[in-house]
Amino acid sequence: MKKTISIILLLILPGMISSCAPGPNQFEAPPESIAGFWRGLWHGFIVLFTFIISLFSDNYNIYEVNNNGNWYNFGYLLGIMCFFGGSSGGAAKRSCCK
Repeated sequence: MKKTISIILLLILPGMISSCAPGPNQFEAPPESIAGFWRGLWHGFIVLFTFIISLFSDNYNIYEVNNNGNWYNFGYLLGIMCFFGGSSGGAAKRSCCK
């Protein structure tokens, strides 16, 4: 039963996450839909799932082109660091003095 639920989640979860992923901009977007800090944070957090989906589909990108610049970039990098754990994961595994 648990195996079935986990398989279903593995099939459904990427689709749910990719629905919020950045896509190609075919038309110029109005100013209220320009991606800012919070969208950059979210896009950085889901970058792994978006990257995998973008390998098989031309409709998804891992980076929103229509953004407001530095704040989007900062949120994007912060989201990536939060998802992948930053650099503290490798440093925490080292043993110091014995």
